[in-house]
Amino acid sequence: MSTLHTVNKSPFDRNSLDTCLSVTKADATVLMIEDGVAGAMQNTTASAGISDAMAKGVKFAVLGEDLRARGLPADRVMDGFSVVDYAGFVQLSADHDNVQSWL
Repeated sequence: MSTLHTVNKSPFDRNSLDTCLSVTKADATVLMIEDGVAGAMQNTTASAGISDAMAKGVKFAVLGEDLRARGLPADRVMDGFSVVDYAGFVQLSADHDNVQSWL
């Protein structure tokens, strides 16, 4: 069963992303939303954990509207991330068997 994990807290304020990454499997996708989009930026303390998960086959996406709302440039998002819009968020939810929110 595939799972879409949504992370809405900044990895610089909470450990939600780390906890999420500790249980993700190769068929999972992690979608960064709300303040969680900060974790998608290149060269941060979150980058190594994300890169390790990518190497294991975990897919990553970030909500473009939330990047823009926080003034974060899409061209600074780590390689390997998909930038999705709200329709893409809905599609990811439909494409996975389960959705797990990390608060």
